Amino acid sequence: GMDSLAITDHGGMYGAIDFYRSAKEAGIRPIIGCEMYVAPDSRHSRNPQDKSPHHLTVLSKDATGYRNLVKLVSKAHLEGFYYRPRVDRELLEKYHEGLIVLSGCASAEVPALIAQERMDDARKSALWYRELFDDYYLELMEHQGVENLPEINRGLVELSRETGIPVVATNDA
Repeated sequence: GMDSLAITDHGGMYGAIDFYRSAKEAGIRPIIGCEMYVAPDSRHSRNPQDKSPHHLTVLSKDATGYRNLVKLVSKAHLEGFYYRPRVDRELLEKYHEGLIVLSGCASAEVPALIAQERMDDARKSALWYRELFDDYYLELMEHQGVENLPEINRGLVELSRETGIPVVATNDA
């Protein structure tokens, strides 16, 4: 009974046009997004510890958001590529309008901090995102074989209670 569906390719928007057309033909509202990679510090850094950027689910909610999403993905490839196309907080601040942001999967910043039992740092990070994005949500997932996922989800629910940041349930398809 759902009438909307999102696409969030990793690091790009390769399937967006075909997805958009197919969803429209099927009477489903398409939501264009990207599972972005966020550099721990600067997108310009090329340190070996930067090989594993954090994930972040980013969705466009309107035409402005779509344009900003395209800019973010383009700059991630052109300016931030180091093993993966990466953005950083500077780019997110510059191109935040019209975007919906979810805290991401277990490889994302907030969930990873929870898994490391660094709740204060997870809270600070989540509050930074909530301050920047009008629509920021903590993302609960249920996948088999993801290490620490039950603990991460409990931590996200606790963060939601403490901060008032709403939760959403997502799943890969």
